[in-house]
Amino acid sequence: MMASFGHGTRRHPRSRGRTWSRTGPDRATLGIIGVICAVAGFFVLGIVLGPVAMVCGWLAMGRSRAGSRPVTAVVAFVLGAIDTLLAVIWLAGAATPGNGMLF
Repeated sequence: MMASFGHGTRRHPRSRGRTWSRTGPDRATLGIIGVICAVAGFFVLGIVLGPVAMVCGWLAMGRSRAGSRPVTAVVAFVLGAIDTLLAVIWLAGAATPGNGMLF
């Protein structure tokens, strides 16, 4: 009568329905964060937010080189690269004598 005590369906209550690790953000969230950082980087702190957007986009694409990639991840990576390039060009122009002016 007491042989089945404690050996029911409550042995591992959290094992069902949990197929991924919840230690960090998933790929879709990283892609959205990357796009937000890339768009914000066009207005403020492009030299910082551009690389952040590129890293988020790269991580959101995953490790596989083949197959379809999420659109938000590709958009975040490309916009982050453009943002970083524009920020570097702006900084190089600001470092020249005359603040980038020809005179």
